[in-house]
Amino acid sequence: MFMLMIITALFTATAPSVSGMGSSIKTEVAPLSGLTGNFTVILYGGRHFRDIETVAFLIPEGSPYTFEPYAPEFDYRIVKGVPAKDAFEMAEHFVRIQYAFLRSLTTKLVAENGKFIVYEVRPFYDPLTFGVEDVLDIDYSLRDDKVRIYVRLKPEVYRQLFSGDGSREGGK
Repeated sequence: MFMLMIITALFTATAPSVSGMGSSIKTEVAPLSGLTGNFTVILYGGRHFRDIETVAFLIPEGSPYTFEPYAPEFDYRIVKGVPAKDAFEMAEHFVRIQYAFLRSLTTKLVAENGKFIVYEVRPFYDPLTFGVEDVLDIDYSLRDDKVRIYVRLKPEVYRQLFSGDGSREGGK
């Protein structure tokens, strides 16, 4: 069982869970060197020290897309006009706040027409803490030039953290 958990963690570490509803969206590992310009940064989650439902999105200024996280406004912050280097540092710092943080992965999302959409900086956690490194299911709905972002914990991680009544019971 332990070996299966390790293999699963390794697989999810190289293939983040991202899907597009509407137009097709693909992910690519993002080269971080040589980026210039200003970004709008969406910091999703980070509501408290133990919040693992945390991810950052970096949108180049002048993007033809508008972005809308599917969540109440108190679940995310938007910071505009951040220079590239500062934007990536802000995103990295933000996703590292959780105690079980292991590493981060930056990917870029590209629409089926080849247009760049957004950078995503997601945390990976200690698999011994949550059973998997990648605890998030993130879906994107791209219709016309509007991108809706859906972020949630993977069901098995949610069950591990919360009981049926929403209280923190460690999966009872």
